[in-house]
Amino acid sequence: MHYYQFNIGDYASHTRHLDLLEDLAYRRLLDLYYLHERPLSVDATTVAKQIGMRDHAALVRDVLNEFFELNDDGYKSARADREIEHFRSKIAQASRAGKASAERRSNARLTERSTEAQPTNNQEPITNNQVIEGTNVPSCPPNGERKALPECDHQEVIRLYHEVCPTLPRVEVWNDTRAGYLRQRWREVATDLAKQNKVGKDYLIEWWFDFFKFVSMSDFLMGKVSSRTGKPFVADLEWLIKPTNFAKVIESRYHRK
Repeated sequence: MHYYQFNIGDYASHTRHLDLLEDLAYRRLLDLYYLHERPLSVDATTVAKQIGMRDHAALVRDVLNEFFELNDDGYKSARADREIEHFRSKIAQASRAGKASAERRSNARLTERSTEAQPTNNQEPITNNQVIEGTNVPSCPPNGERKALPECDHQEVIRLYHEVCPTLPRVEVWNDTRAGYLRQRWREVATDLAKQNKVGKDYLIEWWFDFFKFVSMSDFLMGKVSSRTGKPFVADLEWLIKPTNFAKVIESRYHRK
């Protein structure tokens, strides 16, 4: 995990007795635990090296014994394990929903192409609500469906991207092209959620939060896999929301099985 919730009040109430080095050790131990999602080594000296405190192995051992439980697998944290399990569950749910969404869009496109390729004489006459060739009159969405979808919150999606994937390139420029990509992806997700009776901005924000968490689980997208040139690929927000890339991320194409 590259992101986990941090309750300042809860943490402070349990760590007020720690001195500066002990507090530093505990924070780094938590980061290490969440990052690798597994118990810490039984060898405190090894753990001290992993968190950059090799000269304070005894102190690290004391912190481990106070806040972690030692068993056959190593030092475990029940609280962290619950958070990790919840995180994995949300990611799996988002992945299943994303795959189903991609499949529905694909089937819809195939149906649309099939309908267009086989016109019949049963088509309804053109009405004032349809686009008339040679005019600039827009078509009216059926039953106001598009009007019911929440407007794309560009700033909130960008904020979530920075928060959940802080090591990926920051968005410094938000031009029309990037805004257009995000509006399209937002509309697709909103439409799919609406079909599940999940209508409202809160559902969309939660979906995008889970999407970026899923991105953070990919070593390839996060720039941790070296290429043939030795320089790793690093995804950015524009790359993630392009149609083809977006679908491949949801389909787990960039996540190790």
